Amino acid sequence: MTSLLKAYNAALMRRPMLAQCATAGFLFGAGDVIAQQAVEGKGKDHDFLRTGRLVFYGGALFGPAMTKWYQFLNRIKFASPTRAIIYRVWLDQAILTPGAVAFFFGSMSVIEGKPQEAWPRIQSAYVPTLIRNWGVFLPTQIINFSIVPHHLRFLVVSVVSLFWNTYLSVANAREKALQESVAPKAGEKIEEIKSAL
Repeated sequence: MTSLLKAYNAALMRRPMLAQCATAGFLFGAGDVIAQQAVEGKGKDHDFLRTGRLVFYGGALFGPAMTKWYQFLNRIKFASPTRAIIYRVWLDQAILTPGAVAFFFGSMSVIEGKPQEAWPRIQSAYVPTLIRNWGVFLPTQIINFSIVPHHLRFLVVSVVSLFWNTYLSVANAREKALQESVAPKAGEKIEEIKSAL
């Protein structure tokens, strides 16, 4: 196990983009597997396409963006380490996170082939997800920026994200089901109005 961690640490130092994208893809996929098996109890009815979409999102969209974001945050220098921590956490949670939450639900709608559901899904899930995110990641990021070496910060967030990704997978599936149930009802209402005219 120690040699595996050393190899992973070396990969983070030599090829940060590749290592962090692979980490994000793996952890988003693992979060979805936990969501489907442990939370939703799907058993043999596991939706592998859903897991694949989350692996793609983590590895191709989230991973590269977060790698660049942490490189940017790590370059911020202050005379006071405390001010640097406060500023990094504030940037991460007040600037990045609100956009990242909307991007997740919007891009998942598009990846699922239902771009028309993006805005309703964002409207429905945005505020509760953002508030829960702050509850999880404010303390995580304070610890992360205080004591974790800069090249391991993405890993710390990724490990916490395993549980967070489980929540996101469940929330996205719930919002998808909600939007799919609303769409036929809206169509029925339109038909009722047309027939009344």
